[in-house]
Amino acid sequence: MVAVDDLRPYQDRIAEAVLDSVQGRKGLTFSVMIARQGGKNEVSAWIEAFLLSAYVRSNVTAIKAAPTFYPQARISISRLEKVLRRRRVPFSFERGHLFRIGRARQLFLSAHPSSNVVGNTASLLLEIDESQDVSPDKFNRDFVPMAAHNNVTTVHYGTAWDDHSLLEQVKQSNLELQRSDGIQRHFEFDWQAVAQHNPHYKRFVEAEQQRLGSDHPLFRSQYCLVPVTGNGRFLNSNRLALLQGQHRRISTPVPGRIYVAGIDLAGESEQPEDIRLQGFKPTQDSTVVTIGELQMLDDGFGSKRPSLTVVEHHCWTGKPHTETFSGLVHLLKDVWGCRRVVVDATGIGAGVAAFLRKNIGPSIVVPFTFTAQSKSKLGFDLLAAVNSGRLRMYEPDGSPEYREFWAQISKARRTVRSNQTINFFVDPSEGHDDFLSSLALLVQASNYTPRRATGRLRKDYE
Repeated sequence: MVAVDDLRPYQDRIAEAVLDSVQGRKGLTFSVMIARQGGKNEVSAWIEAFLLSAYVRSNVTAIKAAPTFYPQARISISRLEKVLRRRRVPFSFERGHLFRIGRARQLFLSAHPSSNVVGNTASLLLEIDESQDVSPDKFNRDFVPMAAHNNVTTVHYGTAWDDHSLLEQVKQSNLELQRSDGIQRHFEFDWQAVAQHNPHYKRFVEAEQQRLGSDHPLFRSQYCLVPVTGNGRFLNSNRLALLQGQHRRISTPVPGRIYVAGIDLAGESEQPEDIRLQGFKPTQDSTVVTIGELQMLDDGFGSKRPSLTVVEHHCWTGKPHTETFSGLVHLLKDVWGCRRVVVDATGIGAGVAAFLRKNIGPSIVVPFTFTAQSKSKLGFDLLAAVNSGRLRMYEPDGSPEYREFWAQISKARRTVRSNQTINFFVDPSEGHDDFLSSLALLVQASNYTPRRATGRLRKDYE
């Protein structure tokens, strides 16, 4: 059995199996799931370096594809270059994506749906990096034919995501084949398996577990390698319980404390010119301002994490944006003295954000534009804040705002999408999500680090 040197035991098992299939011309397909930062790119690079050196006199081509060329394929290119230099193997690097040692070639490609890769042929090895983010249609149409002519070994690397990802499909197929012939084709090492060989990694993941929470979709999929279930409630009963605080709602700030805000803007269609109602009406979309008190608390791992307590809600319903400008400035600047304000700047919200930046300060007001990617991150960050107990809602006060907040939070749903993204929302048939979005933007506003002045300390920093 041929093994690659300088690898951890679990990496060595993968390398041995892959090299045995390549050198024996067995044409097996492997699925390799290793917890995030656990060394999958390292073992892949060592396999590539070994094969380039072993087949230096043969006219062969190995291909590795990633969901994107920049940055994902470039990361693999950098890793292979480091391995070759460490082993002092002479090589040439051509056209920005091709390594050559003698007659042997290692080619890197993009598996993005728009990439044009037809015509390339793998004669030695085909690897798919971050396979959970590669379209099954793209793989079957463009990459399977690359390996078919020479019956080359194929390896899928990545972490878990959902039940429909390419990697999960290959995994399930491999497990079925293993049960029938006993040949191991699926290799899976979660964070605890990796941590047995790396105490620094163990400490890092434990800190991530505290930051994100054990049931956070990213922690479960990337570190525990458990697929994320499909659609469902955004916050389960345990998360809702964690969100409920015991502190009182306040209408004015406490001197010396730090306040931040998140603003979700009502759509113009919800603000007709003939309506001039101030306050909150559940039947209409509202401009919602959520005020939170920010504290930086020790996380037990040598770092400070932001902790938020929601202390107040302000709402405008049925008022055009232009009529809320002065009220927002007065509220955020003069009343609460907010250190950071994150405002929905999508579409017509860009004008509101620009006005607030001009009148409150560009270093304080941060525009947030909603896209599929940015909203997914918003949802993940909100889940992390709730899961870790770093976000609390004020105690019941019987107000319409309190009731609507919990109505939206309880009804919020989650959908799992490709490329390890999610969407969160309230179904329009069940109501609005302005309080939900404002809360998520408040969490973004917590990315503010209070600075200590040099010399005499100001009262609010003591």
